[in-house]
Amino acid sequence: MDSFIERFCAKYYFPYAEGRQLIEGMEYKTYRKGDCLVREGERDTSFYIIARGIWRGHYLRDGQEVSVWFASEGEALFSTWGYVDNAVSRITIEAMSEAALYCMPKQKLEKLFASSVDFANLGRKLFEREFLNVETWLINGGASQARERYLALLEDNPELLRHVPLKYIASYLYITPQSLSRIRAELAKSGRC
Repeated sequence: MDSFIERFCAKYYFPYAEGRQLIEGMEYKTYRKGDCLVREGERDTSFYIIARGIWRGHYLRDGQEVSVWFASEGEALFSTWGYVDNAVSRITIEAMSEAALYCMPKQKLEKLFASSVDFANLGRKLFEREFLNVETWLINGGASQARERYLALLEDNPELLRHVPLKYIASYLYITPQSLSRIRAELAKSGRC
């Protein structure tokens, strides 16, 4: 149990004791590969921390799924539209593997944020990290940097290849599966992957 709390606390610069306290106030839930936390057009206002597994956020564009992000152990997970605006989600959040999450309703989390400076700072840091992730995703768009984005993705989350089909990784990189196959073949020849 401790490794995902340690990863969560390190990622969001949060004291470990408060991280354990946060988890103790959350509900533990398990999911099968392919289960959806929320689907595009549904509403979910809860906050989650990934204890185990890999998750993918995606939406439909012209009938094709476009991957927006991947998240794994120790990361926060929530529908931005549901949490922030009580609106329906514009993405589907799907389990790419067997998974476990800790869940807390928004109202309970906001009371916790109001209870101490450390918890208030956690709320701020969570949303700062989300802004950073979105901006990084926007800046990194475009096929010319696909190789570098692929390498960075594998460095940040090496277990993706074991759980996420290459077509989803390709859509995240804004390239076709064939282009990703070429990149992987080039990297294999050079001994980088």
